Amino acid sequence: MKEVESHAFRRENGGGKVPKCGRRWNFVVVAEYLSKDLPYKLSPDDVFLTAGCTQAIDIVVSALARPDANILLPRPGFPMYEARCTYTNLEMRHFDLIPEQGWEVDLDQVEKLADENTVAIVIINPNNPCGSVLKYQHMEEIAKTARKLGVMVISDEVYDHLTFGSNPFIPMGVFGNIVPVLTLGSISKRWVVPGWRLGWIATTDPKGILRKTKVVDSIRSILDITTDPATFIQGAVPQIIEKTKDDFFNNIIHVLRDAAELCYNKIKDIKCITCPHKPEGSMFVMVKLNLSYLVDISDDVDFCSKLAKEESVIIMPGSALEMKNWLRITFAVEPTSLVVGLERLKSFCERHEKN
Repeated sequence: MKEVESHAFRRENGGGKVPKCGRRWNFVVVAEYLSKDLPYKLSPDDVFLTAGCTQAIDIVVSALARPDANILLPRPGFPMYEARCTYTNLEMRHFDLIPEQGWEVDLDQVEKLADENTVAIVIINPNNPCGSVLKYQHMEEIAKTARKLGVMVISDEVYDHLTFGSNPFIPMGVFGNIVPVLTLGSISKRWVVPGWRLGWIATTDPKGILRKTKVVDSIRSILDITTDPATFIQGAVPQIIEKTKDDFFNNIIHVLRDAAELCYNKIKDIKCITCPHKPEGSMFVMVKLNLSYLVDISDDVDFCSKLAKEESVIIMPGSALEMKNWLRITFAVEPTSLVVGLERLKSFCERHEKN
């Protein structure tokens, strides 16, 4: 039976050349995969495997939580961060993403929110729920702002490389010499295997600040008392990452690009919904709901509830993401079903439209 390792075993037995069939090879493969996009090379000791990106979020938030601390979260964002912060009593402070600027971070607001107790700023790129992809220049500004504030960046890159617009995917770790970065990711999205639960935390921090400040020790301590990813999935990681052909990834991008284009064009035909930014990555798009065009609809939650009852179409209300009267639509749907769903959405809006 092929052996895989726990984080505790790795800490006690690390070092030396790693055989391709050895206990540490899965960490080596993930480190090499992430290093391809970085100006420096990660070592296996920079990588911690988790049971999906959700566990990575749990562990990082738990490692940073302490009395009086706060963390800066994007609005809109991924609700798992809020859930874990609530559980650990870590204060949340939300900064806005600006729709008219491609959902870029409002850095002026970030500076106003941060104080001496701020432990980190979270970014999600490519973005769920907005479908945006950050530009290099803006990411550099984020890194410099974080350095100025004395906080690390947590970069959620679970949708890494799932981009199909004008902006390529750039990992935040590229700016690791400016500010320490914890990179979160998984195989679930790019490889389209969400139920396999294999993710990672990577310390993209060439200056070693996260080790000196004991953040890495905290992450290790929590990992030592939590469950590891399934052993057979860990054992499969080298095959999954090293032997997946480019054609597989290219096909996924092609499908997502066509679906995003279809979704964007269909939405333009619906009067009460506007899309401020064409999706360029991930599998989602955020759209604005204009209630002035509608009757018998009180807000986004009411809209989504009635849409589900009348048309059997499920859309997430923006209120779930602290974006009242916005909607999150996914286009990661079989094309025929996507067309039917969008046509039903249009029919619903027309039926509730003011005369």
